[in-house]
Amino acid sequence: MVRNLIFVCLIAFVLIFVVQNTQVVEFRFLAWTISMSRAMMLFGTLAIGFIAGWLLRLPKRKKEQPDKKE
Repeated sequence: MVRNLIFVCLIAFVLIFVVQNTQVVEFRFLAWTISMSRAMMLFGTLAIGFIAGWLLRLPKRKKEQPDKKE
């Protein structure tokens, strides 16, 4: 219950932060230069972070499950 409340509060803070930072910015990655809304960049960064955390958690979950050998 507490974990869910903390998660909802963090999401609310992220949404407020993103809504207040909507100006267009230019950023460079390797050879590419991209102009986009700072809000889109922040959401993309957040999504990459969630995906990376989920992928890093996968091997641990598989080890926790007992083998089903009959």
